[in-house]
Amino acid sequence: MDALRFDGRVAVVTGAGRNLGRAYALALAAAGAKIVVNDLGVPISDTDGSGERPAENPALEVVREIEALGGEAVANTDSIATAEGGAAIVETAVKAFGRVDIVVNNAGVVRSAPFADLTPDLVRPVLDTQLASIFHVTGPAWRLMAEQGYGRVVNISSGSAWSGVPEFAAYGGAKAGVIGMTRQMATEGAPLGIKVNVVAPYAKTRPGSGFGPIPPSDELNAWMRPEFLTPLIGLLAHEDCPVTGECFAAGAGYVSRVVMTTTQGLFDRGMTPATLLRDWNQVMETDAMAVVGHDGGGTLHKMITPFVEQQQAGNGG
Repeated sequence: MDALRFDGRVAVVTGAGRNLGRAYALALAAAGAKIVVNDLGVPISDTDGSGERPAENPALEVVREIEALGGEAVANTDSIATAEGGAAIVETAVKAFGRVDIVVNNAGVVRSAPFADLTPDLVRPVLDTQLASIFHVTGPAWRLMAEQGYGRVVNISSGSAWSGVPEFAAYGGAKAGVIGMTRQMATEGAPLGIKVNVVAPYAKTRPGSGFGPIPPSDELNAWMRPEFLTPLIGLLAHEDCPVTGECFAAGAGYVSRVVMTTTQGLFDRGMTPATLLRDWNQVMETDAMAVVGHDGGGTLHKMITPFVEQQQAGNGG
């Protein structure tokens, strides 16, 4: 993060024991922040939550990594899925370091199934950890930030919020809710000195999986490694953060602003269903406007095309 320092700042990073959360925690700590490394230590699953639980909570290892680098960190193993767990996470920061300046809401579970097969047992954990968790953790931190007149919140969404990934209705819906919640929080936080933004990360966290049309490989893992997200997370968490209420897509050395737009549309106070159908092209016409497409192809194309070109040129990862 070069010259952007976090000396004297305290950051809570949820889901920081592995993958993206770990990268965020290590980067913030390297720049001087004191870190609460939160992780429940559950199996990682993209389907039903099954899998082998780690022998040791990975948050403990991240704390050791930070301390070995000369930083300060404490582990927390409370659940983000409940208000009690969220309050305990924030209390850990207050007891250890006396304040909270930054919250990175990264943790959350994934459950997938065809829409017709979704059950409450699959949907509820997603909503509790991907959406309600922002209330659970940021709520008590928000009150402290408001008292000190300063705070930074970085919420983590996903490209599935706008791209429509098959069998991920609960996850994509929750992640779309994160974007809407971020905009509301930013509005309320502005007069309090609290800035809130949201990031949709594109990164490789499963070594044996591909990315979009690209098959798995060590070179792909290197191209999409989690560390490419840390510059954006660091800027948004910093006191010099230039924006609030914004959404960004990022990964593989690429960052873009995600916007929601409206078309020029149709104005006809006497319209009927039949005339609306007749003039439907006016409703849908986008002209030169930047619109987030249903297939999410624009973002994927910008991240992957340089990788493909590099591979074709025989330059490796």
